[in-house]
Formats: sequence, C-alpha cells, structure tokens
Amino acid sequence: MKKMIYTAVFFLVATIPSFASEAVHEAGGLGSQLPLWSVIPFVGILLSIAIFPLVAPEFWHHHFGKVSAFWGLVFAIPFLIAFRHEAFVSLLDIYLLDYIPFIILLWALFTVAGGILLRGRLKGTPGINVLFLLLGTFLSSWIGTTGSAMVLIRPFVRANKHRKYKQHMIVFFIFLVANIGGSLTPLGDPPLFLGFLHGVPFFWTFHLLPHMLFESALLLVLFYLIDRHYYKKEEIIVDVNEEKIPLKIVGAHNFIFLIGIIGGVLLSGYWKIGKFEFLGVHMAIEDQVRNLILILMGILSLVTTKNKVREENEFSWFPIKEVAILFAGIFTTMVPALAILRAGEHGAFAGLIRNIHSPAHYFWATGSLSSFLDNAPTYLTFLNSALGKFFAGLPEHQAIHNLIAQKNIYLEAISAGAVFMGANTYIGNAPNFMVKSIAEEYGIEMPSFFGYMIKYSIPILVTSFVLVTIIFF
Repeated sequence: MKKMIYTAVFFLVATIPSFASEAVHEAGGLGSQLPLWSVIPFVGILLSIAIFPLVAPEFWHHHFGKVSAFWGLVFAIPFLIAFRHEAFVSLLDIYLLDYIPFIILLWALFTVAGGILLRGRLKGTPGINVLFLLLGTFLSSWIGTTGSAMVLIRPFVRANKHRKYKQHMIVFFIFLVANIGGSLTPLGDPPLFLGFLHGVPFFWTFHLLPHMLFESALLLVLFYLIDRHYYKKEEIIVDVNEEKIPLKIVGAHNFIFLIGIIGGVLLSGYWKIGKFEFLGVHMAIEDQVRNLILILMGILSLVTTKNKVREENEFSWFPIKEVAILFAGIFTTMVPALAILRAGEHGAFAGLIRNIHSPAHYFWATGSLSSFLDNAPTYLTFLNSALGKFFAGLPEHQAIHNLIAQKNIYLEAISAGAVFMGANTYIGNAPNFMVKSIAEEYGIEMPSFFGYMIKYSIPILVTSFVLVTIIFF
C-alpha cells in the first residue's frame, strides 16, 4: 500500500488501487518496502552535477543550490507522504548522524587548513610534484584524507602556477591524497573509523599496507611519466637569475588546531558517555562533544589567524559552501539506496547481495557502491553481510574477531574497496569535490563528472584495481 502511495505521488498519478497494507517493520525494515526506482532522484542529482556544468555552466554556477533542493524535494515529499513517521525519522537520522557531522568535520578542516600558508618559491617539476603527492599520501592516514588534502592542495597548485597542463596533477592528487593515502589507520577514512568503532583493532588497518604500497607506487610512477611528458612539451625555461625565496610556513599554530580535530574524532571513538533520543533518532553524547570540539577548533583558527594570511592563501568560503549545498541534496536522495542496501536479501538489491561470495566480489561490490554512495555505511553493510554469512548468530565483537582470525582477506577486500574506489568519482569521498572546487578557483579547468571517469578513473584506476584483485584477492 505504502509502496503504491509512493509510486502515485512520485509519478503524479491520480489514483492507484488499494491493497492490503504492508508493515514497514518487517524483515529488512524500510529498505524492503522501497522499489528500485526510488533511487531515481539520486541518479537525477548525479546527472545534474555531471551535465549542467557542461551544457549550462552559467546557470549551474548561480542555481546549483536550487537544483540540489529540487531533487531533494522530489524524493522527500512523496517519501514523507507514503511512509510518514518512518520517513521523517529516516531523513532526520541521515542529517543528524551523517550530514551535519560530515559538514562540521569538513568545515573545521577547511577552516584550519586555510590558515596554514606555505611561503616561498617552489617550482613544480615532475620530481617536486611526486614528492608533494608522496607527502600527501603519507599524511592522509594520520590527519585524514580531508585534512591532508586541505593542507596541501593550495601549495601544490601554487607550486605549479607556471605550468600550462595542470588537470592531471589535480586528478592524481584526488586519487592519492584524497583517497588511497587514507588506508592505514582509522583516522584516514570514515569507513575504517566506523570499523574501529565496531570492534576492528586500531592497527589492524596496517594489513592494507601491501595493497596501498602497490597502488600508490603504480600511480606515482604513472603520474611521473605523464607529468614529465607534459613538462617537456611545455618547454619551460628556468630563469637562473630568479630570486630564491626560502620556504616558510606561516600560521603554523593551526597545526595545534588540526591535532585538536584529530583528538576530537578519536575521543568520540574511545569515550562512551551515553545516548539520548531526539525526535526518534538515537544520538551519542560523545558525538555531540566531538562536534563542539571541531567547531571550537575552527573558531580558534579564525580568531588567531590574521586575515592577511588567509588572503595570501587565496582562501574563500565558496568550496565549502558548494559542497554543503550539493551534499545536502545528495544525502537526502541517497536514503532509499542505503536503506535498500541495508535490507540485504529483503531489498531490491537482493540479487546483488546473494551473488557476493569471494573476496574479489566483496572488493568490487563495496568499491563500486562506495564510488557513488556514502562509503561508510556501504562498508558497514558489507561487513555485516560477511559476518552474517560466516558467523551468523555470534555477538558482533566475537564475529569480527573470528572474521579477522579465520577470514581476514574478506575484511581486507571490504576495507580496500571502500577506501580505494572512493576515488572513482567526484562524490566518492568527501574531499574530492572540494579539491576540484579549489582547483577551479585557481583557474584550472577540471573535467566534468563523466569526463573525470571516462578520461581518468576508468582507464587508470579501474585497470589498476583489476591488478589489485589479481594479486591480493
């Protein structure tokens, strides 16, 4: 009945016959009730992000917020009419537990990193650029992919200001710094932190070191060859009389606030205070403490960093504003996809779930969906799927212990898929879109949503992931 009401409103059909009511709280919950076509608004917003900047760039620049709101409402209104309380709680849940913490973390890292300025004359040669990417890849596991990306993207772009061909540099920066570099600790990427919260030991993620080293080395070598090709093509003349300005970090005190952000995130993982309920959503007190710490770190950075430093850093609020507005629509419209996924064999993705057996299957299934959906709940869904398949009925902590002891390769596949394949699209991981936006502010022409996939991620990343599958899974 509710599915039919949803259909009627969604397609603006006048009437639909009534049948016996279905209970939402059957096996699979809300996800078992939602049809596959309920993800159409999600596909719509992705296509809008992909197409409008190409065919109507001026319209998109001024009205992307309205487009995001449109697709959000196209889903939310019929969803609320059909499922009422359950729909309201689902939407409130994704905003309070996912979207708001997501934006607070991004805002804090963006604000603090914007106060760190690297002064000096650094020329972006192929060798220097490889060192930049190598440093960022290393830092990502310790200060997070977003933290590392926001600290290094502006110095990286400025170092290559004299270069003509820059698009490939930003793309490989997204590949390595904004995604693959976050593989080694739960601090690196949200899926791994979620695994840590559910009982995966903190240093277990070092099992991904061989996978990360292989993928990173492959991409760094490829980047060097591509960058050297363009560098020679540009025929850059080095001015030997150019004044040498030593490198100097200005606003270094912001690293204290960066450590404060990391401490706040870790605190919420270790310190369990209790829970409370707000309008049907169960919220952890420690998460609210973390949010307050992150906001405080951002405010302290704004207060203690001179405006001149941010101006010299060419800092603006537009990238975080664009991400916040677009992801508000994305998080709303991804509700049915995540709910169906969580429903497992009781949902519209039942065929997919039933046919996932080998580590390679888990790697590609987790990764493919993480390329377009929030990779944290996708990781958790396939983790639970593996636990149910191999250790059904055991308490979660014991099941995870057994999975690591007896089927460790499955957890490696799920973890690597969620982290690595976040680089497949601009929306696969939080910093991707922000890096793109900052690069465009510097005048670098970035590929479109599909252009990024067709020109870069499919031929380069997907091919390399096939090799990862053959070697490791």
